[in-house]
Amino acid sequence: MTTESRRIRVAVNGYGVIGKRVADAVVRQPDMQLLGIADLDTSWRLRTAQAKGYPLFAAVDERVAAMREAGFDIAGALDDLLQDADVIVDCTPKGIAAKNAERYRERGTRFIVQGGEKHSVTGHSFVAEVSYASAVGRDATRVVSCNTTSIVRTLSALKRTGLLGRARGTLLRRATDPWESHAGGIMNTLVPEREIPSHQGPDAQTVDPELDVVTMAVKVPETLAHLHYWSVQLTRPASRDEILAAFRSTPRIALVRMDAGLVAINCIKEAMADLGRPRDDLYEVALWEDMLTVRGDELFYAYMVDNQAIVIPEVIDAIRALTDSGTGQEASIARTNTALDIGALSRALR
Repeated sequence: MTTESRRIRVAVNGYGVIGKRVADAVVRQPDMQLLGIADLDTSWRLRTAQAKGYPLFAAVDERVAAMREAGFDIAGALDDLLQDADVIVDCTPKGIAAKNAERYRERGTRFIVQGGEKHSVTGHSFVAEVSYASAVGRDATRVVSCNTTSIVRTLSALKRTGLLGRARGTLLRRATDPWESHAGGIMNTLVPEREIPSHQGPDAQTVDPELDVVTMAVKVPETLAHLHYWSVQLTRPASRDEILAAFRSTPRIALVRMDAGLVAINCIKEAMADLGRPRDDLYEVALWEDMLTVRGDELFYAYMVDNQAIVIPEVIDAIRALTDSGTGQEASIARTNTALDIGALSRALR
C-alpha cells in the first residue's frame, strides 16, 4: 500500500505508441514517480526518452551490452527496474506481456497490461468509471483497447441514468498506427472483420457483463483515428436533452459540433494541436452533438476514438487502483483529468 506522503513508483516496459505516452503522463502526476523505461530498441524512439532524462533499462539481460555500445546510458536490466517498482505498466507488443506476467508475479510486482492481451492474463479488465473499485489492491489488471474503452465510457454514461437497453455499433477502424503508415496498412480498399460480433463487444462485457452490446467492424485506409456509429435501444422514450445530459456527466466524453467546423476526424486532431495537447492527443471520446438523433426509444450517434491516446488516463487511474493508493475512484479520475487537462476541448467549444 502507498500513502499520499510517498509517490507511487512506476516502471514502464516498452516505449512504443502507448509506452511513451504512459511515461509522459506518469511524469505529470504529482503523486507518481517514473522509475524508468525498459526496452530493446536502439533507434530514435529510445533516444527521445534518453533526451527527456528518463532512466533506461534493457528489457532482457542480453541487450544490456548492445544498448550501451549503441550509446545509451543503461542503468541495468528489467529485474533491476522491478526491484524498486510499486507497479509496472507493460506496453510491449501483443502477446509479449502475457509472457512477462509470470515474471512480474514471481517478483511480486503489480502490473498492468494493455488491451491486446486476453482478459485471462489478469482476470480483470479496467475502465476507470466502471471497474476502479474492483481493481483496488489487485496484483494485476488489463486496460482494455481504445475501441473498447470508448464503448464502455459511452454506454456506461447511458446505463448510469437508466436509459441503456441494448446497443449495436459499427466501427470504422484505422488501418494501422500513424508511425507505421509507411510499412503496412491498406490502400484503396475496405476490409470487413470476419466475425460478428467483432471482438470489441465481447471485450466490453469483460468490464461490465451486463452490457447488451454487439459490434461490427471494418478496416479503412486511414491512420488518424477510429470512427464509431451506434444505434441504441433505450429503456424508454427520452428527450435529446436527457441523452446529452447523460453524455455530459463525464468529462471523458467531449461533445463536438459539426457547425463549429469539426466536421471530420482530421479537424478534431487539428483542434487538439491548437489546444496544445502533446502529440495532438485526444484523451476524450469526441461525440458529435449536432449529429445525435433520438426517435422515441431509439438513439443514434457517432464519435471519434484516438487510438493512440484514449487509454492513457485509464492507465494512470489503474496505477492508483492497483497500488491501493488511498485515492478513491472519483478523486483519482479528477486528479488524472486535471493533470492531463482532460475537458480542454469541451471548454474551448462552450
